[in-house]
Amino acid sequence: MGAAELTHLDAAGAANMVDVGEKAATTRIALAEGHVRMAHETLALIEAGNAKKGDVIGIARIAGIMAAKRTHELVPLCHPLLLTKVAVDIEPDRDLPGLRVSATARVTGQTGVEMEALTAVSVACLTIYDMAKAADRGMEIGGIRLLEKSGGRSGDWKVSR
Repeated sequence: MGAAELTHLDAAGAANMVDVGEKAATTRIALAEGHVRMAHETLALIEAGNAKKGDVIGIARIAGIMAAKRTHELVPLCHPLLLTKVAVDIEPDRDLPGLRVSATARVTGQTGVEMEALTAVSVACLTIYDMAKAADRGMEIGGIRLLEKSGGRSGDWKVSR
């Protein structure tokens, strides 16, 4: 199979879940990132812990972890995975201004965890928006992308910066 071929389509072009049964179980890790751009005042409100709904960063971190564990329920052709680790980090960036979100997902299994890391970042960003929208409806979610992955037949990959 060439690098440009889609793995989730059969010979007739129908979408199918990829059969990973013959693949070796290896340690697979993925790292993704994204951000929520907001007004300086909104960032200050979040950092001070004064958002009406509570601890924005703490709750967004938990939401991202929970979402990674449910990726197969949200993305139709993803396999359910026994994740061994999901970490979500959220850091203020005054130059953005806003919050930068990163997520790492790890599994020892037969398929990768890129979608789990991307889902964790996406839901963490959505949770930040939800919790702070009363103060700033103009927030912008962006930059969601895979930064790197390791393990599996396709080997290691890292984004070119």
